[in-house]
Amino acid sequence: MADNGATATIADGRAWPASDKAVTFGLMMPLFEDPETRTAPSFEEMAALGLEARSSGFDALWIADHFVMGNGSEEQPFLGVWESFTLMAGLAARVPDLQIGSMVVCTGFRNPGVVAKMAEMIDEISGGRFILGLGAGWHKPEYDLFGLPFDHRYSRFEDAIRIIHPLLRTGKADYQGEFYQANDALNVPRGPRETGVPIIVGSNGERMLGLIAQHADAWNTAWHRDTSKVGPQLAALEAACAEVGRDPASVVKTGGLYFDDSFGSGPDDAANAARLIGEFRDLGFSHLILQSFPLTPVKLEAFAAAIEMVHAGDAG
Repeated sequence: MADNGATATIADGRAWPASDKAVTFGLMMPLFEDPETRTAPSFEEMAALGLEARSSGFDALWIADHFVMGNGSEEQPFLGVWESFTLMAGLAARVPDLQIGSMVVCTGFRNPGVVAKMAEMIDEISGGRFILGLGAGWHKPEYDLFGLPFDHRYSRFEDAIRIIHPLLRTGKADYQGEFYQANDALNVPRGPRETGVPIIVGSNGERMLGLIAQHADAWNTAWHRDTSKVGPQLAALEAACAEVGRDPASVVKTGGLYFDDSFGSGPDDAANAARLIGEFRDLGFSHLILQSFPLTPVKLEAFAAAIEMVHAGDAG
């Protein structure tokens, strides 16, 4: 394999958005069909939710990347999902101030050069607020429906990130992989940030952690209800960083927290959420993505209250 030297480059977190907060918060946006009504939120509804999240203390909006959910069975019928890149571009134009990120783009769905080009354009639209989340994919029915190969997902991901990373950092990539190639490829014009769009990868597999240590600005682990599984995951990330000579402190730690359907209905829900957030913060997590579907106004209010408690405690 030939490349432009980018495969040996170690990311150092410089591209990740700076903040004076001990922990920042992202909201996982609803973009799926409701299983009962078989309707999905409109773009106007999602843009309004983004603006509401902005006033509720959130720092980022996160968008999933799927074609459908479910497996087509009677028990799990296919549910439609809005396309992620066009949605993120629309939200970037409509919702000010907040970071817009993918959680996560499936590299098996698109050519990596196309991914880099679209990421650069959304970063331009947003004025430097885009975060590119990448993953290898996992939901086989989507691949089957659209005739996409499901095999060798790690190797395909490795080829993809070894092309996307240099395109976003330097605007150039030359890499000959088994599944994807870049032949002195260019990513121009460049967006508003000299360091390029930050890359976050969500995985806990040993081989994927090795790629995270080499190429990612941030790492994500999800979806958690407590911290019970996080310790071993952090240790595995540190080992992967040591293997390539990277300071693990330079990898931004992010986590997804899942709250069940009843969240927001109890008087102590916000306080309990704030307590859980504090536990993740104390483990070194600086960005936490909150998720609960369906996302009702009551849940959003509870999230806002929890965020306010956490920031008040940090300030005090």
